[in-house]
Amino acid sequence: MKKPLIRQTMAAAAWVLAGWGMQAAQAGTVTVVTSFPKELTQAYKAAFEKANPEIKIEILNKNTVQGIAYVRELPVGQRPDVFWASAPDAFEVLTGLKLLEPIGDLANKAAPSKVGAYPINSPDNLYLGQALAGYGLMWNTRYMTANKVPAPKQWADLMKPVYFGHVAMSSPSRSGTTHLTVETLLQGEGWDKGWSQLLQISGNSAAITERSFGVPDGVNNGQFGIGLVIDFFGLAGKYSGFPVEFVYPDVTAVVPANIALVSGGKNTAEARKFISYTVSQQGQELLYNPKISRLPILPPEAMGGKTPAGYPNPFEIAKRAKVQFNSDLSETRYNVVSGLFDQTITFRLKELQAATKAIHAAEAALAKKPNANAAGLIKQAREAAFSPVVTAQKASDKEFLALFAANKKDAAVSKSVTGLENHWNNSARQNYERARSLAEQALAALK
Repeated sequence: MKKPLIRQTMAAAAWVLAGWGMQAAQAGTVTVVTSFPKELTQAYKAAFEKANPEIKIEILNKNTVQGIAYVRELPVGQRPDVFWASAPDAFEVLTGLKLLEPIGDLANKAAPSKVGAYPINSPDNLYLGQALAGYGLMWNTRYMTANKVPAPKQWADLMKPVYFGHVAMSSPSRSGTTHLTVETLLQGEGWDKGWSQLLQISGNSAAITERSFGVPDGVNNGQFGIGLVIDFFGLAGKYSGFPVEFVYPDVTAVVPANIALVSGGKNTAEARKFISYTVSQQGQELLYNPKISRLPILPPEAMGGKTPAGYPNPFEIAKRAKVQFNSDLSETRYNVVSGLFDQTITFRLKELQAATKAIHAAEAALAKKPNANAAGLIKQAREAAFSPVVTAQKASDKEFLALFAANKKDAAVSKSVTGLENHWNNSARQNYERARSLAEQALAALK
């Protein structure tokens, strides 16, 4: 009489144990903090979970700056397991904060040690290159034809009057990929010339978008004509069928997008498996998905004939690139570059646009009617509008850089940084107003 009850009890116990087993199997969830778009992260999540059904991947999408802050604020044992982003300087920041754990022997031996002169994996074994990326310009071919705007080839092209109102970019404080784009230009041209170009390009811009993907989305749908982007945004648009083209300017760099093991994560062993998968040939092949369109760390000959025809070869691009990216330099002035861009461009875009438009109008009139006085006024206007408010000498001062790298929770540090940023903002406003006034005086002298 008791056998059915015993069987029921045993069955119930087996069901409970099976449930515990399922929970245990799912306990190894790998939490990944990344700035990458959903098209990429979901592709890797689905492929990895299919190959490793006992491990689940949880994606936390944050921009690079937010991601660093998130990892930094959590205690050991509660941190995410993996940090995955395009900005190599961000990984140097995490290294300096001792928030990364040695990767171990996970690197793909088929990957070259360098792309150009840049190491693909960190020399201290704290992060791996997972994909490669360069920086350049994407444009909407239909937009350009409709607006009779020529296709650009170099960053400097975008300073020309013909591009006024047709350009878009994001801010380096909001996007790690934009920070790399800005740093590439600054390192390639030098501080003063680089900022002059950035100010002139921004003066021609229709918008500074809130997130980096706002630029390619706007170019893909024809809201903007041209965007300053990391290459995979332009390539993804092109290979997904949008009327988009992309070019690498001469002043570009090719650097790795990295993946790292966070120190103090919850599921380190499972995280190592995920990292290893992303750099395997199988993981690298996912980069060819048209919606992803990234450049593998493996050369084409190591991809088993899977490379699409005409696909960019990052190792060839790196050979002709004029910038050997210095991630240490980028990291030391990370906050200065981001803050300076926001205070003088993002928050003062309308005034910069107005000054730029007035200068273009005065220069067009001067071309038709030479006038020494007007030429002098225009020169002064350009100097006022397109000179950085922080000098190259100041930008390399160790004490100045250390202030911006210090903890802003310190009241004295926060007060000093805020004071400097307010000064930059006010100086930019005054400079742009003066530039517009000088340009208008020049135009009046030419009538």
